[in-house]
Amino acid sequence: MHIGVIGSGYVGLVTGACFAEFGVAVTCIDKDEKKIRALKKGEIPFYEPGLSDLVKKHIKNGRLKFSTRIQDAVDPCLVIFIAVGTPPRGDGSADMRYVEAVAEEIAQNIRGYKVIVTKSTVPVGTGARLRKIISKTLKEQVDFDIVSNPEFLREGSAIEDFMRPNRVIIGASSQQAIAIMKDLYGPLYLIETPFVITSIETAELIKYASNSFLAVKISFINEMANLCDRVGADVHMVAKGMGLDQRIGSKFLHPGPGYGGSCFPKDTRALLTIAKNHDMELEIVKSAVDVNDHQKKLAFEKIRDGLGKLAGKTVAILGLSFKPNTNDMREAPSIFLIEHLLRAKAKVRAYDPIAMDDARAIFKSAMSYAKNPYDCMKGADAVVIVTEWNEFRSLELMKVKALLKTPYFFDLRNVYEPAKMRKLGFKYSCIGRN
Repeated sequence: MHIGVIGSGYVGLVTGACFAEFGVAVTCIDKDEKKIRALKKGEIPFYEPGLSDLVKKHIKNGRLKFSTRIQDAVDPCLVIFIAVGTPPRGDGSADMRYVEAVAEEIAQNIRGYKVIVTKSTVPVGTGARLRKIISKTLKEQVDFDIVSNPEFLREGSAIEDFMRPNRVIIGASSQQAIAIMKDLYGPLYLIETPFVITSIETAELIKYASNSFLAVKISFINEMANLCDRVGADVHMVAKGMGLDQRIGSKFLHPGPGYGGSCFPKDTRALLTIAKNHDMELEIVKSAVDVNDHQKKLAFEKIRDGLGKLAGKTVAILGLSFKPNTNDMREAPSIFLIEHLLRAKAKVRAYDPIAMDDARAIFKSAMSYAKNPYDCMKGADAVVIVTEWNEFRSLELMKVKALLKTPYFFDLRNVYEPAKMRKLGFKYSCIGRN
């Protein structure tokens, strides 16, 4: 089978490379000529462990090709994935103009039966809308089917998530399209991956519901962490005690300075907008969003209250990406913290193993950039762990204390043991273990 993937960003490129690994011939499309030139050389525009090697492997064996022309993904392909961005609008709704523009271009190039699949995260009702757009734009009467096949890729482990997913969601009304999609995902049947076959609208909602529920879990444990600090409890033990209940589970019960990234903030707000458009209020999801915004403020206040006057003081920030193993800084808690520290006239010095260039694109010369964690902390009035990269989990603590001007240590990811840190002489503060 030959498939086309329109949009060579994070989702599109991972999807294309992984299908090529399944033995499928793949053509990835993007209008950005500079990006396509780089991809043809095997140069990846973002950091994702293992993806560069996978792309180079399948460029070399001819299973993965790149182009700027949509017709190159339409003419030879039975299945065409739409994987372009759906960024948030000012009101929180998903901006669908890129998806709709791609649908029109596909329609202009169709000459025979195609299965057109939305891989992008799209509002409920998008499948029906795309059917109308394509039907209206077709130059000649040809048959086609629409499928919703949402992605559930975690940044930092996307290849593993694609190759060994928890489930595959296929939303379609056509038995022919369902059969083709099952054939395409054939290798996953061998490892007994659960397949959920449902309507397009249900598949579209599953994606939003899944991400919103995970966001709710994060906001819930953050609220419990804040309560732990008030009553003298340990949030790690609370989370462990909760997580051992199989109805709850231990995943996403890790307190911190709030969630970020390209999915949870965007998808929770989009789901609220979808509900509002249908005269509903999703109170639990709304509360999760509000708690997350508040959690970022609490993290800043923890630093401000600990240090007192911030003006003129140097704060070392360890970790800039919204999570480890990615360079993605979209809506990262680090951005909120750095912006507020700079407004308070603090001097900020930052280090991240991967996201330094991304940070420079955001903050320019407003802060300074270190070569390594110890360079970052030298002479600083405080250190703040914002992202729990592995290299921050085993710092030489006595060296850290010697480098700091004052031993303020704000551990926003609860990496270290409070009792040990205080015994070593740090003015240590964490979340839910104070």
